[in-house]
Amino acid sequence: MIKNISEIPSDTQLEADVCIIGSGAAGLAVALSLAGRGLKIILLESGTEVFSKKTQKLYAGELTDEKLHSPPDKYRHRRFGGSTAIWGGRCMPFDPIDFKQRDYIPQSGWPITHADLAPYFPVANRLLEAGEYAYDADTVFGINKPMFQGFASDILMTNNMERFSCPTNVGSRYRQRLSLADDIQVILGANCTGIRLNTTADHVDHLDVASLDGKKMAVKAKQIVVATGGIEVARLLLASNDICKTGIGNQQDLVGRYYQCHIAGNLGKLTILGPTSNVRHGYEVSAEGIYCRRRLSLTEETQQKIKAGNMVARLHFPKIVDPSHKVGVLSGLFLAKNFISYEYGKRLKDGQASLSTYLKHFSNIILDPIDTFRFLYHWLTKRTLAKRKFPSVILSNKSNQFTLEIHSEQYPNPDSRITLIDECDALGMPRVKVDWRYLPADIESVRRSLDVFVEEFRKSGVGNFEFDASKLEEDLTRFGAYGGHHIGTARMGKDPETSVVDANCKVHHVDNLYIASSAVFPTSGQANPTLTIAALSLRLADHLAQKMQAPCQSKHVVI
Repeated sequence: MIKNISEIPSDTQLEADVCIIGSGAAGLAVALSLAGRGLKIILLESGTEVFSKKTQKLYAGELTDEKLHSPPDKYRHRRFGGSTAIWGGRCMPFDPIDFKQRDYIPQSGWPITHADLAPYFPVANRLLEAGEYAYDADTVFGINKPMFQGFASDILMTNNMERFSCPTNVGSRYRQRLSLADDIQVILGANCTGIRLNTTADHVDHLDVASLDGKKMAVKAKQIVVATGGIEVARLLLASNDICKTGIGNQQDLVGRYYQCHIAGNLGKLTILGPTSNVRHGYEVSAEGIYCRRRLSLTEETQQKIKAGNMVARLHFPKIVDPSHKVGVLSGLFLAKNFISYEYGKRLKDGQASLSTYLKHFSNIILDPIDTFRFLYHWLTKRTLAKRKFPSVILSNKSNQFTLEIHSEQYPNPDSRITLIDECDALGMPRVKVDWRYLPADIESVRRSLDVFVEEFRKSGVGNFEFDASKLEEDLTRFGAYGGHHIGTARMGKDPETSVVDANCKVHHVDNLYIASSAVFPTSGQANPTLTIAALSLRLADHLAQKMQAPCQSKHVVI
């Protein structure tokens, strides 16, 4: 069932077998997987089913450098369904190498392997409505349809691809199922303001819960799952300091540290010889109707040989703010940048534009009316009005010239961190300060990978790639931390001296407190985190079911 906290009498104490904090991809994956196993589940959600500025303001905080990181109330939504209400839908699994310890990446290595998550990825794919669990373009579309006609390389792969969800808001998608479930109680408007341990600090006694209008209650549960994002996990653990004075799980000063996103930017120039039909650069639709897109990536063996982190590249259009591209569609997007959501408009606001620049953009639109009209019609029918939305702007290939959109693993850095400040929100919770930092090794890793790209395209004879190494750091950090991927603030590991949670996502030394979030990722990998978050959460649900002697079925459950 679903109810609002206003429907529950003040000072009530609710009890459950499992209490989940947060209703995003992680929280709903745990809840849906545990449903029907004979357990009583409570799911707490701060927001309601509609966006609220008052609730969203609870996410506000400070930044060390706004050029490097967006304000903490951006890129995430505090509402039913969490940030799946605004995500782009991009799905791909982490690669096997992402889980491995690599001597050239300090603090790398997970306590689990890719094989441990492999049974859960297909279910996560279905949960997020990304179709079949198949990420090899040759398998999905056939070997006779390569990314570049005639390109061959043993080390630079072009058959790696990503799939796109609708994008699915898991709150609205699974609302009916949750409303009919007699073993799940969803409570909206319910903010967890504290995790209260027993006096020996090895067991969660209860949770403090409050609403914005002042109502307070407590929740006792045999098992607690914190399923909030990477920033909020750190905030809640650090703020729950009545028993553990430095915060729960923070005996080694690790909570909030190793904060990672991804290193990303558009750069270089890739030119492919021959007709434009030689390149498959846009979205393709799989047999079951899923938008898919190919990417460039290096083999695991090559990454290890050149000692570089995992990185992928997508074909991209020219720099949008420069009107010299003479593309009416791009100029239209630039002129509309103030009407586009923060999450997607930020990269259109690159420096100050003169009146002359604006006039040139207007000129591009006037001189390119047919393509502009085609784009607007396509966007209206395939994006605005479509249930499964066209993922992003793709322009027709007229020149076989592209930039590369880089998306690279960030090296773990203990000085990149989330901390608390003295200022409190409307609930009395301390706000956060975000100090995201990158390392010179992050830039150098991308450079080594791009050098391989240059050489492989040269050897192939189908085209050439070039980039300016002297401007690489500028290109990769122009917009700072990428995409709202909040990773690593409560890292997973075998040793309590160097990690916050164990291989089952349980906080060390607390027998009933678990974290379902990208906060536990030791490394960020090459992939957007949502699919791996969902898979890890499904694995956690099975662990909890086994621990509580409930049927273990999520590998086969129909989502």
